[in-house]
Amino acid sequence: MVKSMYAYVRDAWKVPDDTGVKALLWERMQVWRREGSIVRVRRPTRIDRARALGYKAKQGVVVVRVKVRRGGRRAGRFVRGRRTARMGINKRTMGKSIQRIAEERASRKYPNMEALNSYWVGEDGRQKWYEVILLDPHHPSIRNDETLSWIANPTHRGRSERGKTSAGLKGRGMRARGIGTEKCRPSVRSHANRAK
Repeated sequence: MVKSMYAYVRDAWKVPDDTGVKALLWERMQVWRREGSIVRVRRPTRIDRARALGYKAKQGVVVVRVKVRRGGRRAGRFVRGRRTARMGINKRTMGKSIQRIAEERASRKYPNMEALNSYWVGEDGRQKWYEVILLDPHHPSIRNDETLSWIANPTHRGRSERGKTSAGLKGRGMRARGIGTEKCRPSVRSHANRAK
């Protein structure tokens, strides 16, 4: 079977250290670090991933690169007498993933658009970068597209804020059904945050 161009791009991004992607990222991050937190890009950095998640090169579709800090939750040291292990400052896990935070920030920056999906494009010791695909649900080219017109439905307003994107569904424990997921539905909060 003949491999497509997208398949070669996908294979290169799977192992960046063995391909030319590592050198590309090293150069790009020097520029990205100096840019703002949310930057609109002309075309996706990972065309294979963007296309797989619903990107199309047409009007009404925008790609935004979002810079988010890395690491767990920051907490102050306990002032009273405790040994370090009992202070409760290490290994605090966030309720939301860094990717979900990136999608929400992109949606806030572009209030007339909805986040379709997002994908990782790079990270260093301090930050992570995600590219978020945004759609304008009021644009005629989106409304007339048979594969994207569903986003114009009012039920999809505020998708990223309500955890309806792929990263949001994963964070809410919606990837699985049946045994072990009894407390995930209808929502995490309805079961006193005991889900996942």
